[in-house]
Amino acid sequence: MEQRASQYDPGVSEPSAARTLVIDLEGALLRSELLMEALFSSPGRMLARFGAGGRAGMAALTAILARAEIDYAHLPYDSDVMNRALAARARGEKIYLVADRLAAHAAAISAHLGFDGVVTAADLAAGRVPFDRASITRIENREVRRADLATWVKALRVHQYAKNTLVFVPALTAHQINLSTLGYALLAFLAFSACASGAYLMNDLIDLAADRQHPSKRHRALAAGDLPISSALSAIPALWLLALAASLCISPLFLGVLGLYLATTIAYSLVLKRKMLVDIVTLAGLYTLRIVAGAVGVGVVLSEWLLIFSLFVFTSLALIKRFSELSMRESEGLADPSNRDYRVTDLNVIAAMAAASAMNAVTVFSLYVSSSAVTPLYSRPWMLWLLTPLLLYWFGRALMMAHRREMPDDPLLYAFRDGPSRTAVAAMICIMLAAI
Repeated sequence: MEQRASQYDPGVSEPSAARTLVIDLEGALLRSELLMEALFSSPGRMLARFGAGGRAGMAALTAILARAEIDYAHLPYDSDVMNRALAARARGEKIYLVADRLAAHAAAISAHLGFDGVVTAADLAAGRVPFDRASITRIENREVRRADLATWVKALRVHQYAKNTLVFVPALTAHQINLSTLGYALLAFLAFSACASGAYLMNDLIDLAADRQHPSKRHRALAAGDLPISSALSAIPALWLLALAASLCISPLFLGVLGLYLATTIAYSLVLKRKMLVDIVTLAGLYTLRIVAGAVGVGVVLSEWLLIFSLFVFTSLALIKRFSELSMRESEGLADPSNRDYRVTDLNVIAAMAAASAMNAVTVFSLYVSSSAVTPLYSRPWMLWLLTPLLLYWFGRALMMAHRREMPDDPLLYAFRDGPSRTAVAAMICIMLAAI
């Protein structure tokens, strides 16, 4: 951000009055938009009030924006501007903010930071201010903050697209590998990636206040103020339209599955993730829906064995993810999460459930290998038994790494980054190819 310090009446070289530092609240001090901060301080209440519609709805929205409960302590303030303000305060200068809207919030920010008050731009220009205009230094920024490519990649969570490779699983397990199925699978991957990125942005907007109090999530693009909230609001419908276009190139049925995924994701962000264990079942279902969508997209029959196996696997992974988050809070000495219905004391129960789900997944796979369903697909089905110890190893390793607080990421993403996990997955793929 380029800052510009300017002085009024430059002809006055040494005014007798004490110096005053004047800072634009939006565009200089605050790396965000105050109106948007108020809007997303409690989005559920905002939506409920706005749902009244008409003038009453707009009046209710305006009123609640004015009294929205913003966490002033965790707003994304510009560090350079704050350092200049601290230096000015050390020199005994007065400090005022310039704000033209949401005066109550601007005054509260000024009080929180220990500044001397708030003035409007019009009052400053007209001289209706409690200080000598000839003695001020102003920090302002006329440039619009724009996010660079790296910020967008971070905000859209492109690294999470690894999860969407699950749409290729049905074609691989059904041994339907050709240009047509790969083309449809790639379209399905694109549709889910665009849809998920829009959902991630929406979720980050809803969790803005909670993320800023989280040790790692506070570095997310929206929470840190690197990406303007208004830009995220524009990107969400654009991403969902891209997902719609890709889905229509596949089939109406695939669009229906993707629509179910999006509706469930929205329900998860607004309500379900705050319900104990309901969030785990929902996450497992969202993973499994990717596999269902992959089967629908390439036109293969989804095996009930794959469906049941997936549900247990993803339930275990969702529990491991929640365990990692809670154990991190315990290690940092943080309180129970405010946006989750879990307590740090639940760690042992969650770990036991994660291990049980993992063992159930291995049991289901063993029953599948013992069944007659493998005969049409594999000429050497006995080789699939070699996958059982590898599955036991990987689940055990994931649980151990989470217990040691060494799994900061989503378990599925961790598998892509962890060397032993990648080796185990590569060995599984080789065994499956050899068994065909």
